[in-house]
Amino acid sequence: MESFSQPKKEFTKIGMVARWQPVHLGHFAILQAMIRKSEHIIIGIGSSNTYNYRCPFTLAERQTMLELVLKPHKNYTIIPIPDLNDGPRWRIMVRQLFGELDYFITANPYVANLMKNDYALLHPVELLENEDKVKINGEMVRKAMAKCEKWENMVPEEVRLFIQNNHLDERFRLTFGLETLALDTII
Repeated sequence: MESFSQPKKEFTKIGMVARWQPVHLGHFAILQAMIRKSEHIIIGIGSSNTYNYRCPFTLAERQTMLELVLKPHKNYTIIPIPDLNDGPRWRIMVRQLFGELDYFITANPYVANLMKNDYALLHPVELLENEDKVKINGEMVRKAMAKCEKWENMVPEEVRLFIQNNHLDERFRLTFGLETLALDTII
């Protein structure tokens, strides 16, 4: 009987920092690509010490969302990355926490500028085939939640169930809904 070996991964270790507020289908596509292409991935939960209208889910909630969508996989590490309000210090902290990487994945121009001398950079969409690209971001999901519009189809099923079962969408609307909607009207 002939055995088939797994294709060799493209990378040994890659890392990414995002806020994951909440984990949505765009994130899911990128996470799946990272898992497929690298032996190990480091997932930074950015703004881990922040709770506001842009960061309405706690560190523990975001970590749970990530673990739910990555459940069948073992080749990842999740690391909280707090805001320091000091870009150079933040860069040093991330470098120390992530160690050596083949690539640092980011779509954030400010973060890319901070990390450009430490890591080779890759935009997340470069990991995806055209058919895997999903045009959803966290702000879209949060605005839909604030407006009581359909947000459920913008997140993976596991995340939808977690948010609904824990009434996190209701908490978001009560705590940050008006602020989210008010900022949406500022020109």
